[in-house]
Amino acid sequence: MIDLDLAFLARRLAERGVVVERAALAAAAPAAWQHYDRLVDPAGGHPWRELMANLLAGAGIAAEQIPALVEWLWAEQPRANLWRAEIPGMVALARELRARGVPVGVLSNSEGRLAELLAEIHIADAFDAIIDSGAIGIEKPDRRIFDHALAVLGAARGIHIGDSWPADIAGALGAGWRAIWFGQRATPVNEPRVAVAHDADDVRAVLARWLAE
Repeated sequence: MIDLDLAFLARRLAERGVVVERAALAAAAPAAWQHYDRLVDPAGGHPWRELMANLLAGAGIAAEQIPALVEWLWAEQPRANLWRAEIPGMVALARELRARGVPVGVLSNSEGRLAELLAEIHIADAFDAIIDSGAIGIEKPDRRIFDHALAVLGAARGIHIGDSWPADIAGALGAGWRAIWFGQRATPVNEPRVAVAHDADDVRAVLARWLAE
């Protein structure tokens, strides 16, 4: 539903006297996310600092500046969450599903203030539940957070949409869910419980098929 806001990140770095273009961050993002996926712990783990350090390095920020910048960004994250860019069409899709009586929740590895963030950016009302790993002490891919989501939503089965294979897709499969691997890193896989989607229209098409079964 929301993604890392690279323009916001560039503005935050400028507050510390570091000038970096959004385009440089965008160019560095794919490799940083690939490294993140390799570091996700199957038992639960969210290597936020490593992701950010690799992103800043890939964007050309001097190595000696990165540790302090990462720690500052992490300390600021509860107040100024960097994940605030709405993915085009996804919140509208959530509202469509809720209008049809389909329970919709956000299930995120976050820092304990996700509900406040979604309220701040005016999309909290699009969801029946907001499940924040930082608030409940369990992170994806631990199946317990998926079980918790079903209980909160009052649902018997789930479909999870996410962009990280180890955290989102493997976690969902391990909990008995179907999954939609979303984003530019998503590639077709030989697994009938997984579909690939690159935008909201792709997600809508997959859900139309699966929810009709």
